[in-house]
Amino acid sequence: MTKFPWKAAITVSAILAATAYAFAQMPPDGAMGMHGHMQQGGTMDQMHQQMMQRGGAGNHSMMHGAQAGPTSIPTSSGQDAFGAIQEIVQMLQADPKTDWSKVNIEMLRQHLIDMNEVTLHAVATQRDVNNGIEIKVTGEGRVLAAIKRMVPAHVTELREMGWNAKSDDLPDGVTLTVTASEAQPLIKLKALGFMGIMVQGSHHQLHHLMMAEGQFVH
Repeated sequence: MTKFPWKAAITVSAILAATAYAFAQMPPDGAMGMHGHMQQGGTMDQMHQQMMQRGGAGNHSMMHGAQAGPTSIPTSSGQDAFGAIQEIVQMLQADPKTDWSKVNIEMLRQHLIDMNEVTLHAVATQRDVNNGIEIKVTGEGRVLAAIKRMVPAHVTELREMGWNAKSDDLPDGVTLTVTASEAQPLIKLKALGFMGIMVQGSHHQLHHLMMAEGQFVH
């Protein structure tokens, strides 16, 4: 009689144990089919409906001890311009006084594109001038158009806030000059630089709403 090697016996036992464990971890019949496709959940459309309901009925079931998934849904839109437009649209929809014949979401979208171009792609070259700083803001194509729309408009806002600022047109951009004052000392201006100066004030958010409402043309 041929002897069965003891190492082979251990290997067979290990395989049988792993198989038994795998079956024990499988979901109840009907939950998963071949290749991992959902059967009980149905089609992708049904899965989408379940995800949409998670914020309502899903949370209700969790309150009663059901362990069916996350207790909430993500809040981030995943893209800043998308989120800004979404916020404005929700505000307009919540306001019964909204005049939809004047609403212009596309205008807001174009402005957000300008903001993106100026913030990320404009070239800002800064130098010291007499008691202030001068910044040449330049670019090409869509960036150049955005610079010429945004920087002079922002200078107007800065002046209304009490800043000593002016802009001069260049063939490839705009020169932004800001002079120091008691409220805005030179050391602060140097530290802020182009974008630090551009983000001053809270008018941006109000202008976004006004654009969407069709009240403001940048």
